[in-house]
Amino acid sequence: KEKPNFGNTGLLAAASNTVTQADGNTVTLKYHEPPEARKPAPRDVWKLFVFKGTETIDTVELSARSCWLIGRDSAVVDLPAEHPSISKQHAVIQFRYTEKRNEYGDKIGRVKPYLIDLESANGTAVNSKKVPESRYVELRDKDMIQFGQSTREYVLILAPRD
Repeated sequence: KEKPNFGNTGLLAAASNTVTQADGNTVTLKYHEPPEARKPAPRDVWKLFVFKGTETIDTVELSARSCWLIGRDSAVVDLPAEHPSISKQHAVIQFRYTEKRNEYGDKIGRVKPYLIDLESANGTAVNSKKVPESRYVELRDKDMIQFGQSTREYVLILAPRD
């Protein structure tokens, strides 16, 4: 008689990792938000300006949510990027809560934007430097992001506080 096997099968994780499209096809998501995911504070208004050459094509207010999936698969991405060198699920801009201690030992917590490349075929660059795959890279005000070989530039701006 066979004994019960209580080991992980991965079926539950796979089920929570998929999106069913209108045509019945399922898409497996490459990314899940980490436990430290947070929306930015209302006073921190992060915007992503999309440039093609010198022309501003679009402006996206990122403060509305904690996670932005970028890619070509319009069924699952939050920020579509149509260039053929961009993967279906290319990269994610993730806001994460981080804590540091100041010189007095007090904890100071902030929500900061990070970028993670989802093992895309043509990579992602921040300020013209390629970022490592599957690793969070902290983004800063005025950073310029490029996906694949697209000439579009995505500039991250923290709006000044009044």
